[in-house]
Amino acid sequence: MQTRPKTKTLAELGLTAKNVAGARVTGLSVDSRDVSEGHLFAALPGAKVHGGEFIQYAVRQRAGAVLTDRKGAEIAQAVLTESGVPLIVVEEPREALAFAAALWFEDQPDVQVAVTGTNGKTSVASFTRQLWTEMGAEAASVGTTGIEGAFTMPLRHTTPEPITLHRALAQMAEAGVTHMAMEASSHGLAQRRLDGVRLSAGAFTNLSQDHLDYHADFEDYFAAKAGLFDRVLPEDAAAVINIDDAWGPRMAEVADMRGLDVLTVGRDRRAALQILGQRFDATGQELRFEWGGRIRQVRMGLIGGFQAENALIAAGLCIATGAEPEETFDTMHTLQTVRGRMQFAARRENGATVFIDYAHTPDALATALRAVRPHVLGRLVVVFGAGGDRDKGKRPLMGRAAADHADVVFVTDDNPRSEDPSLIRAEVLAGTRLGAAEVIEVGDRAEAILRAVDALSPGDTLLVAGKGHETGQIVGDAILPFDDAEQASVAVAALDGKGL
Repeated sequence: MQTRPKTKTLAELGLTAKNVAGARVTGLSVDSRDVSEGHLFAALPGAKVHGGEFIQYAVRQRAGAVLTDRKGAEIAQAVLTESGVPLIVVEEPREALAFAAALWFEDQPDVQVAVTGTNGKTSVASFTRQLWTEMGAEAASVGTTGIEGAFTMPLRHTTPEPITLHRALAQMAEAGVTHMAMEASSHGLAQRRLDGVRLSAGAFTNLSQDHLDYHADFEDYFAAKAGLFDRVLPEDAAAVINIDDAWGPRMAEVADMRGLDVLTVGRDRRAALQILGQRFDATGQELRFEWGGRIRQVRMGLIGGFQAENALIAAGLCIATGAEPEETFDTMHTLQTVRGRMQFAARRENGATVFIDYAHTPDALATALRAVRPHVLGRLVVVFGAGGDRDKGKRPLMGRAAADHADVVFVTDDNPRSEDPSLIRAEVLAGTRLGAAEVIEVGDRAEAILRAVDALSPGDTLLVAGKGHETGQIVGDAILPFDDAEQASVAVAALDGKGL
């Protein structure tokens, strides 16, 4: 027996087209090349080209309806008039698409949370998933490293566009996933990709300079992040806020004004989950904190002081969505670092260690280096660069952060993209001159890692920063195979005579 293809009316997707009654669609597309007969094609405004330019191609592919804004409708007016394809014109087509995607795919995991902030999103999402899993839930996390956990899938974006996201959520639910933690990037929030996701709680980690090539200024950047709390989360949801961050109290006010149940984390005495102290060793840390008037202590195999905030934000999300506090805290000792986030990569025969981290902003680099320092007996060495075709203002700031917090700095290439790598390095190097560290410029990233590993003495630690989990280096239009952790391991093996 054949199953009839799935169709829905525009009304069932929350959409209305003028002069068309009962129009049905067979699927959703944002790329005109993916349009099949009967699809709703969403022609969205883009950074360089408006999606309205592609309506003509979607019509040729026999699209069943077109969703766009006034500009998109004006661009394709002649084509739409001639074809008679149902047209939905709205002020916010991205928002309309997000809710339509939610209605089309229908199913989502029962308990879902999202975390936003400049740094720490991946770790918090992963830690939340790990805690849920240890407590017996079928859990997954969605973000920079793809979908991981009880359901796995690679992703192209930290926060996928709505059709991809809601398709994945439906597949997770069908596969038995009951709990999902996802990263909410500023791009994803500004572009309404999370609208329509049924969230129970949201979290804020911190805010520092990044993506100012996309956002007009810090206020615009903050507003995008705040969208999670003042728009996306339902009014009966919870908000877990790191109030130690300079922007934390303000974000807590946004959440409070919305009527959300606010749970605060930090060293501040007002924090519901208050950090009282940390003790560091070569492989992890002891964390002492207070909850509900009772002091607790837990050992975690996590490198970096900031991981305490990430771990407690994750615990807060679990508690805010129904987990028992005692069981949650008892599970924290099982947390494992996220790939590319303070990841142990190699150890030299003389005991020197190498770690990999995704830090690619001034604040993230400074935070990472400060966090590693208590674990280091000797010198702290760092290898890093800055990406091309991205916020240029952060380059000298990254140089200054490295020179202020490391003993030896190797400035190298990151993902230069279309820019001249030497010019990027020059902008980074300009910032290092203000610090006290020894600074070495090595353009080739593999050579920089090799030379940095070779420089390690007993007790030293090397942090290779900027690319983390990435397995490619973008040079021009090409993506060349490159893995920082792999390069570090190869360098150690070659220098210590272990062979490959």
